[in-house]
Amino acid sequence: MENDRSQSLPDIRQTLVLNAPIRKVWDAVATSEGIAAWFMPNDFQPVAGFEFHLEAGPFGKSPCKVTEIDPPNKLSFRWGADWTLTFELIDLDGKTEFTLIHSGWDADKVTEFGETHTLVRDRMNNGWAGLQQSLRKYVEA
Repeated sequence: MENDRSQSLPDIRQTLVLNAPIRKVWDAVATSEGIAAWFMPNDFQPVAGFEFHLEAGPFGKSPCKVTEIDPPNKLSFRWGADWTLTFELIDLDGKTEFTLIHSGWDADKVTEFGETHTLVRDRMNNGWAGLQQSLRKYVEA
């Protein structure tokens, strides 16, 4: 079968320690207002199975679906046709370890907007680093 030969690319996995309590970080990554403040405008609701959209600027509305929610430790959602985003939070006595995992990369696939996963993954890997600094500013303010 064709799919057996697909080449998965490694997940984007980035971890940082935020100087903010876990509840504040959770509100930043698991509420519509919070996600809009550092990532993208959206109509997210923190409910398993909830379908929502991220407003991806020039790429239009990106369909998403909440697949797992475990406050205040973990949120996962499908993003577009192929990706899953997971936010994992660990309480560190007043600080929070935040890990972002962007999975679903396949060297043989192209995105809905016609670019290869390989190309987009490199761009997103850099983009997430910048977004995490936006998250840091938001929760540490």
